[in-house]
Amino acid sequence: QVQLVESGGGSVQAGGSLRLSCAASGLTASGSAMGWFRQGPGKEREGVASIDRYGSMSYADSVKGRFTISRDNAKNTLYLQMNSLKPEDPARYYCAADRCTSPLGALGFRTLGRADYWGQGTQVTVSS
Repeated sequence: QVQLVESGGGSVQAGGSLRLSCAASGLTASGSAMGWFRQGPGKEREGVASIDRYGSMSYADSVKGRFTISRDNAKNTLYLQMNSLKPEDPARYYCAADRCTSPLGALGFRTLGRADYWGQGTQVTVSS
């Protein structure tokens, strides 16, 4: 049984930083495509960042240069380092994973929306 458990959310002032974690069990992070999505109040879910099994990463334009996705294979954990947080970043952030073996490509942060496995999410709040 695959489980993805997010943590690290919280409240931060604009310009601050947070690091989200997604602990995976039941699948191998290094052999999977994984990513982060977010959904704010009254908004559709949107892709934020992804990393495929080959280590290729992709980001939404809105977070490029501010967010960094990474993976610790030994801990089987995915991370999202979020710097320079803006008032438009608050949302519930979800971890997603899929055992697909193909490279995700430049728009992987979107295509991973069809992932088989999802976490429960962690809330991020940004105050101005």
